[in-house]
Amino acid sequence: MLPEEFFTPGSSSFIRFLTAHRPDLLITESLPPEVRVAEDGIPHGTTVLALTYRDGVLIAGDRRATMGNLIAQRDLEKVHPTDDHTVVAFAGTVGLAVDMVKLYQVELTHFEKVEGTSMTLNAKANRLAGMVRQNLGQAMQGMVVVPMLVGYDTDAPDGPRGRIFSFDVTGGPYEKRDFHAEGSGSPFARGALKKLFRADMPRREAALAALHALYDAADDDSATGGPDLGRRIFPTVSVITGDGYERLSEAETEELSREMVEQRHRRPDGPTAAP
Repeated sequence: MLPEEFFTPGSSSFIRFLTAHRPDLLITESLPPEVRVAEDGIPHGTTVLALTYRDGVLIAGDRRATMGNLIAQRDLEKVHPTDDHTVVAFAGTVGLAVDMVKLYQVELTHFEKVEGTSMTLNAKANRLAGMVRQNLGQAMQGMVVVPMLVGYDTDAPDGPRGRIFSFDVTGGPYEKRDFHAEGSGSPFARGALKKLFRADMPRREAALAALHALYDAADDDSATGGPDLGRRIFPTVSVITGDGYERLSEAETEELSREMVEQRHRRPDGPTAAP
């Protein structure tokens, strides 16, 4: 028999429901002030990036998780759909990040079931910002989670389009234009995207640009993993358009990755900016 609180009308926020009735299920409890977690003892996810293109927005992530100087996992999934038109990717402490993504997925579903409609993309960004803010105590002790939210906004004032949001550890949301990257390899990925990005790119060209950017990140950041041709482990690449979320198939991602690596064999520094 379910307790009474499950039958009492309340907030459309699942997080507020947990805060009121089961706060022990929220991942917001900090360690004692004198304790700081050693960063080389917990797996960390590294580089994720996103860019807008002709039909929507593309998001990609490498697959490596590190634990200090060790590779903790080679095939980590850092890109997760949260509903039909929204995707979250993360860099940072893997265990906390995965739980945050799962809770955020439930938060969006709960809101839609209670209210009978989906949140606006701005509201989704604000809800995720609140979740990041709740993790501030743990972030100050070394367990940082830095998500990136992308979505296709069908109700944008200037017309339907892909949008990208980043967050700082205090929960501050920031909309990014054109492209963005998070994680330890993000400076190198953003540098690559800066020269390769064009607003009218078709999907294939956008995917290749993302793969080149991840390759550049892996070239200069040991925590970022490039395409692993031997093990056939390739970056995660997904798109969100007016038709919804789609993850590129393994076959397509492998084909594009091998094409990109072959281009790098001919030109190790990568493609130049389009004229």
